[in-house]
Amino acid sequence: MDFTLTDEQQQVRDEVRRFADNEIRPVATEYDRAEKFPHEIVDQAAELGLVGANIPVEYGGVGYDYLTNIVIIEELFAADAGTGLSIAAAAFGADALIGFGTDDQKERFLEPVATGEAIMGSAISEPDVGSDVSAVSTSAEKDGDEWVVNGNKMWITNGSVGDFFVVLCETDPEAEGRYNGFSQIVVEADRDGFEAEKITGKLGIRASDTAELLFDDVRVPEENLVGTRGGGFLQLMQFFDETRTAVAAQGVGIARGAAERALEYAQEREQFDRPISEFQAIQHKLAEMYTETEAARQLTYKSAWSVDHREDQLTKLASMAKEYASRVAVEVADEAVQVYGGAGYVDDFDVERFYRDAKITQIYEGTTEIQKNIIARELLGKGMV
Repeated sequence: MDFTLTDEQQQVRDEVRRFADNEIRPVATEYDRAEKFPHEIVDQAAELGLVGANIPVEYGGVGYDYLTNIVIIEELFAADAGTGLSIAAAAFGADALIGFGTDDQKERFLEPVATGEAIMGSAISEPDVGSDVSAVSTSAEKDGDEWVVNGNKMWITNGSVGDFFVVLCETDPEAEGRYNGFSQIVVEADRDGFEAEKITGKLGIRASDTAELLFDDVRVPEENLVGTRGGGFLQLMQFFDETRTAVAAQGVGIARGAAERALEYAQEREQFDRPISEFQAIQHKLAEMYTETEAARQLTYKSAWSVDHREDQLTKLASMAKEYASRVAVEVADEAVQVYGGAGYVDDFDVERFYRDAKITQIYEGTTEIQKNIIARELLGKGMV
């Protein structure tokens, strides 16, 4: 197993870091305070091939492997999580189309996303459904050559700015087996009966758009069904290993960004006539922050390598990486605020934002508790129950 970065991956990392330093960092606080989606920056990122970077070349993307995608995510989140998520998630849901979509669906939906002409999303969670994905109640009924979708989805990334969404629906409520009654269907935002209500007042990732989606007899053509009818749940489970690895990379990026700022501040801030970096207490904090961040990175890289090579232990590794890296993000961001002292408690400095942003990595794409359940299940050799 070798996940040492190639020359090309290092070049991509350096290019993304320059972009993040020059374009994201100077305006991150502004977008956070305004809770404003950074359309201009997402457009620039698309021009560099950073939106849907794993979309195949034949459908407008650059076709990077998953490890390269993880490198990109870390660099974006080390600058700012809200803007980083806006870029990384502009193609959220694309994996379902890459893996199960028809050529027509890939041309209609993937190409405009990869070129920055459209934004997409994945609609799974509902007001009463979070961790138990198999309990979704949004329905899609067949009516001639159309699907009629009813229900609502909650906490949907890109909800009020997206052009279309891959929606998990119950299509066969009488199907045998707990997981066989669900399908994924693409729903365009300009369809009659579709409504999005933006959610504001979030603790963190405020530049990223989040909304509740409402479906009132929304009609979409039969050809918008992704893959086979009744296969939606299993399709979704296949890609959770990838999305959880991506969240792990987000955690690594947040931790690294917070640690770097703490290191810089510790060398500038003076107390008792010397920089606080000369105090052993601060030195120990910095040592632990960087060590934990590097450990999280290596576990995340191993999970990404396993995605690319379809390694047998991928599910366990993805949940390990997500659980550990998200925990590290929260802990390192907390210590960064401590290094800053009172200055870290106001939004004049980035660490206050990193502290707020870190928490979401322990919640979305499966909570910390769910990840521990999965890890234990894999260790004990149990399948899906």
